Amino acid sequence: MNTTSSILDGNSFRADAIDRLDPLDRALVERRAHVLGPSYRLFYREPLHLVRAQGTRVYDAHGREYLDAYNNVASVGHGNPAVVAAVQKQMTALSTHSRYLQDGVVDYAERLLSTLPAALDRVMFTNSGSEANDLALRVARYTTGGTGVVVTSEAYHGTTSIVSDVSPSAAAGPLRDDVIAIAPPDPYRHDDDGTVAEAFAARVAAAFDRLAERGHRAAALLIDSIFSSDGVFPATDTLEPAFAAARAAGAVVIADEVQPGFARVGEAFWGFARHGVVPDIVTMGKPMGNGIPVAAMVASSQTLDPFGAAVPYFNTFGGSSVPIAAARAVLDEIVGRRLDANAERIGEMLRDGITDMAERFDRIGDVRSAGVYFGVELVEDRQRRVPASGFAQDVINFARDEGLLISVCGPTSSTLKIRPMLTYTLDDATLLLERLDRALTRSARAS
Repeated sequence: MNTTSSILDGNSFRADAIDRLDPLDRALVERRAHVLGPSYRLFYREPLHLVRAQGTRVYDAHGREYLDAYNNVASVGHGNPAVVAAVQKQMTALSTHSRYLQDGVVDYAERLLSTLPAALDRVMFTNSGSEANDLALRVARYTTGGTGVVVTSEAYHGTTSIVSDVSPSAAAGPLRDDVIAIAPPDPYRHDDDGTVAEAFAARVAAAFDRLAERGHRAAALLIDSIFSSDGVFPATDTLEPAFAAARAAGAVVIADEVQPGFARVGEAFWGFARHGVVPDIVTMGKPMGNGIPVAAMVASSQTLDPFGAAVPYFNTFGGSSVPIAAARAVLDEIVGRRLDANAERIGEMLRDGITDMAERFDRIGDVRSAGVYFGVELVEDRQRRVPASGFAQDVINFARDEGLLISVCGPTSSTLKIRPMLTYTLDDATLLLERLDRALTRSARAS
């Protein structure tokens, strides 16, 4: 049985390294081990003991400042004043669920839907992306009458029982018989016949054929539209044939936008929109509330109405007053400050800078990005493209020492995952490049 998780264990503290820690941090690690469940993980070889954050920076218990280039929750900055004020104001006025008439949830739903294609015209609110994906799978299975689901090989879609069954990167054992994982559309390692998009679509079609042979009717193709856990594959025009293949098999298409959504990928606003496609269901979470738990599932009436007519749904906090106030403030910040355009500008600067680094560091095999979402694949040599997992571990830990927080992703934990916030300035981006350069230099010397 698999006892590790590529998404959780790729950048985790090991208990046998506790003797290297500062006494204050060591004591907290030991206390934590005595009271928290053993499934939890800590980041980095020497975990961070954080005490506060503001804007793009976080601060540890020793007074050290770090540039946050990883956090996918505080997308409009830690402690964003507009979000804090909105939550505080709503908390003092009313905090209750959506079974009472309230203007806030309807106003926000209308504004959220206006950012999406017209066909996606209904929204249901949840607490987390896990719950949103759970609900999406329930809807897909009810609508199609099937149970078969196709996902990508390192996908992570959440922690509920239903969703963990379709999250290979966090699975504790083999996938269920009605779930098949396929390789993502990876232009860097593509060696199949035809284009990357055609090859991915062929894998989707073949997977649904295998499910049918096992006796499982198609229910859903569930994908993260930037393939963030698979290694970050944002290349455009890779999804349309796959969507068509899934629908030809009778499946509903679900786009998991928890990672790329809300302008992380730039002016497209949603990851799937970069491909010129429209899913049947879209799920979202994390950055939606900038630290307040709020998430949503959006679907077309055609997809959702049969489920809604037969299955009542209620979520105490999903769609309640305070989370909706936070979500509304986040959307105001993104739209009002044109943070989608800022993501394009900052992303272009960072991509140019990291591409320049690749001319000096031959371990950088590929640089992939959309907006301010980056995957930098590290290899032992560029000819054979052998993953440089150990080197990647050195880079993220040296980056931590340099005051830059990033992580890794992919099946071999050899791709740097870099996710600056939407509020990054040019100075922040310059600092990121400087600290990443120093981390790569130190790693190269150590190897």
